[in-house]
This record gives sequence, structure tokens and C-alpha cells, in this order.
Amino acid sequence: MGAYYYLVSQLPSLAYGQKPPMSPEAFKDLAKPLLNEEDAALLDMVSLDPAPYGEAPSLGISYAESALSCGSDFIDGWREWERALRLNLARQRVVKVKREGAALAEPPILPADAAAAAHGAIAAVDSPLEADIFLDKARWSAIEALQGVDYFDRNTVFAYLLKLLILQRRDSMQTETGFSEYKSLYASIMGAVNVFDGVQAGVSPVGESK
Repeated sequence: MGAYYYLVSQLPSLAYGQKPPMSPEAFKDLAKPLLNEEDAALLDMVSLDPAPYGEAPSLGISYAESALSCGSDFIDGWREWERALRLNLARQRVVKVKREGAALAEPPILPADAAAAAHGAIAAVDSPLEADIFLDKARWSAIEALQGVDYFDRNTVFAYLLKLLILQRRDSMQTETGFSEYKSLYASIMGAVNVFDGVQAGVSPVGESK
């Protein structure tokens, strides 16, 4: 788990509304060599869309059924949260415009904060832009709640990618600056991991045996 520790400990902190320190794609390129095979594959399943990775909602009814478990409680929990949010949003919009007879999947009442976010976005926010910001803030809070308390595990890596995806939607990043920061960060983390692995193997940071 040494690689996970150094990956997470070296990552820039993220705050909602800031410019992303790197693109989600750059983060995946950075993280995958440091993750085990299973977690690296799961990283490709992290998405803001609750549908299974690479699949579209079926039956003409968006997210009518929960996605099958992918092997990660965090990703499964996130998919279900976002699915509940979208289904409740659809229901709230139909109610607001008084459109009867719409074919919609029954929105789940759990997670309760997802249903509440949908209601708040429709009932309390005036403009589409404000509603979008309101919902992304709710997503951010949900991600942090799902992440749990063990900071140096794979859930933190998955949560970081989701947050980057949200930040990318809120603001565009300058390619040159982002790539420069990515290369510097990558070198820093890989250097730290090499030192850690050397110490574990009985080798000093300068390459001499203990």
C-alpha cells in the first residue's frame, strides 16, 4: 500500500469551484501505474454517469434499474446516489410543469440526500445555471461522504477522480499549464515511491544497501 500512500499524500487538495490542477485523463495516467490491477481497472469505471461504464440506459427509461455491482462499494454507492438524483430530478420536473402521463421510473427515496438535492434544485433555485451549481455541490458532498475515513485507500483515489470530473465541468484548464503541473507532480510521486520501495527492500535512498 506504499504506492497508494504516496499517491494520495502528494496530490494537490481539491476544493469546489477551483481550477482543476490536472485533467481527469492526466490523473488516470498518473494513478494507474501505482494501483494494483483490479483498482486500475476500476478507475476506468469512475464516471459522473450512473450507467455502467460504456453502456447506455436501456428500455427507454433512464436508469430504471440499478447497475450491477462492479466490485467497489464506493463506485456502486456513487452510481446509486447519482441514479437516485437523476430519477428524482426527472420526477420533480414533471411535477413542476404539471406534465401528466410521463413514463418515468419510480424514483428511489434513498439515498435521502440525493432525493433532497433534486427537490432543492427544482424548488429553490431560479436559473438553470444556479441549479447546476447547486447539484454539483451536492454531488461533491456525497462523494466525500462515500469516501469514508480511511484516507489512504482506493476510495480516495476514486473520489479524487470524480471531483476532478466535476471541476472540469465547471471550468476549463489551460493545456500547457496543466501538462507542466502534471509532469512535475508525476516526477515527485514516482520519486517518492521509488524511495519507499528501496527502503522496504533494504536499500537506502541513495541506492546503498543497509
